[in-house]
Amino acid sequence: MKKINYISIAFIFLIGLASQAQTKAWTLEECVRYAIKNNISIKNTELDTLSANIDKRGAFGNFLPSLNSNSSHSWNIGLNTDPVTNVKRNQTTQYTSIGAGVGFDIYKGMQNQNTLRRANLSIVASKYKLVKMQEDIALNVANAFLQVLFNKENLKVQQEQLAINEKQYTRSEELVKAGSIPRGDLLDVKATVATNKQNVITAENSLLISKLSLAQLLQLKEFWDFDVIDDTNINDENNIMSVKPIDIYAKAKETRTVLKIAQTNLEIAQKNVAIAKGGFQPTLQGFYNFNTQISYADVIAFDGNGNVIGTKAADPFTEQFKNNRGQSFGAQLSIPIFNGWSVRNNVERSKVDLEKSKIALEKEDLDLQRNVYTAFTDAKGAMNAHESAIIALESRDEAYNYAKEKYAVGLMNSFDFNQSQTLLTNAQSEVIRTKYDYIFKIKILEFYFGIPIDQIMKK
Repeated sequence: MKKINYISIAFIFLIGLASQAQTKAWTLEECVRYAIKNNISIKNTELDTLSANIDKRGAFGNFLPSLNSNSSHSWNIGLNTDPVTNVKRNQTTQYTSIGAGVGFDIYKGMQNQNTLRRANLSIVASKYKLVKMQEDIALNVANAFLQVLFNKENLKVQQEQLAINEKQYTRSEELVKAGSIPRGDLLDVKATVATNKQNVITAENSLLISKLSLAQLLQLKEFWDFDVIDDTNINDENNIMSVKPIDIYAKAKETRTVLKIAQTNLEIAQKNVAIAKGGFQPTLQGFYNFNTQISYADVIAFDGNGNVIGTKAADPFTEQFKNNRGQSFGAQLSIPIFNGWSVRNNVERSKVDLEKSKIALEKEDLDLQRNVYTAFTDAKGAMNAHESAIIALESRDEAYNYAKEKYAVGLMNSFDFNQSQTLLTNAQSEVIRTKYDYIFKIKILEFYFGIPIDQIMKK
């Protein structure tokens, strides 16, 4: 009996641990790391990196000689030429042909070298794109994470307001029974309670939807028990607001991946121009070929004086393979003279792409400068908005306390009192909204300064 009790206790304990594991609240750092590891878009970008490595192996293979073999077996019926004796004969026979060839580039206008350099740059570009995708996912996760926190705080405010109004409704019922206030005031409070309940339901739905959005970014299949914990910090610990926008922009030019991608694409375009120009130059290729033939037909027999004395069976396979073999080697020079302007058009097309890459790099630089200054302005505005919201909340809180005192002694009707409560609730929600808006915008500014999202959002 004791053994069974111990097993039951252990089983209940394990169930409790499993339940705690399922309801564990996620920090922002955990969300970002999990998203980077499991997000579908990141996985797809990782495959692009693998493709770039495959292209590099193909570019390196251009330096290696090509080796190909061939063989054929044929049946010849009627009059045909024996490929071994080169004599026409009217008979049915079989022939086997075996060969192999080696070809290699000696000079190809530096196209192979430039193709390999371009493949190396493509690998670098694919890695930068992967980093950028990870940064974008981290920003999206941070935004979704803060949205969940805002909705959680807003739900608390709505629930607290509902609890206050329910208590007020109970108190108003007592005052109506005592004849202290008219029944119309009680109906106003009842309507307010109903509105509060609707607000709570709306807040609950908003929270659920925001959790679902974050869970989808994390590629979580089970999100009903998914929850997060507030590990953010509203303080400007890195003192980023004291840094001049021009200095943040200079730092961003060194660290932002989008500029590195544009610069690498420009270098790739330059290699494409060099590859296209290589088409104007002559190419020199070396080759080596080996072949042999085997015939299965009877051959003519001669005596010592060269007279035909009949036929004899064909020589053995290995002997024919050795005696009938042939080899050739040499070099082939190809000089382009006129190819319907195809080479020239390729060069001109590559130059156009090069100019587009230069413009794209310049555009990314201008966009980065504009984004940095915009982020700085937004962060400063969000900070001022949050400070103003706090001051407004303090005033609304004092006004509500004053209204509550007047309402308690019958100097204020229920409508005006409910208005005071609504203004207080709105002020509380505004403080929460501006808080998380400020957190996100100031951390965006720090992100431009080169601090990773999963680090700058910690306390």
